[in-house]
Amino acid sequence: MTAETAGPPVTEAAPRGAAAPTVLTTGLVRELLSDRKIFPGVPDNLDEDAELVLDSLGLVWLLHVVEERYGLIVEPRDEDIANLTSLRRLTEFLGAAGAPDSAGAGAASASDAAGGGERGDR
Repeated sequence: MTAETAGPPVTEAAPRGAAAPTVLTTGLVRELLSDRKIFPGVPDNLDEDAELVLDSLGLVWLLHVVEERYGLIVEPRDEDIANLTSLRRLTEFLGAAGAPDSAGAGAASASDAAGGGERGDR
């Protein structure tokens, strides 16, 4: 597997409790960001393309909640994190990471979904 075709490390765990949704939608991701103790600056009506800045603790917590609720373990790379700048990009990243073939060779990587495509330096 080369860096150009590899997605972020993803391990799917068995969902805890209710069945995991097939797709993490913008609404679900917006709901995950609604915890004011963790994300105090994120408005309830956050536009999909509005600038979103997540600190490292917030991102770790978000990924923990995604694992707990939906059984999806995602380990984003540095370039993935740098591209998580809007609700839309975060949703696309999580959706690509949760795709059944996202860990396989030849699949579009979550960083490509969040960043807008292939880059020659990967």
